Amino acid sequence: MDAIALLTITVLAVFVGFEVVSKVSSTLHTPLMSGANAIHGIILVGAIIVAGQATDPWVLAVALLAVVLATANLVGGFVVTDRMLHMFHAKKDAVQPKAGSK
Repeated sequence: MDAIALLTITVLAVFVGFEVVSKVSSTLHTPLMSGANAIHGIILVGAIIVAGQATDPWVLAVALLAVVLATANLVGGFVVTDRMLHMFHAKKDAVQPKAGSK
């Protein structure tokens, strides 16, 4: 494929991804983040494999950048999911009465 076709596909994917994610209700964000974390884990493994087999310095540099970005995305996804789950726990604790109170 030529560069124009690849750029067109990338731009269209960004627009479609933004539209899909912006339409998701807030109650579905936590399950979707869990699925996204699994996908980012697969992407990280692929980036590590490519970096391990790279022979050209340019390919190695891009692969290592992919490893760093995939790692940041994966860790960030887990942090966001953890924070969202703690928000749900806070609601449960506030509703339940404390032990020993009348």
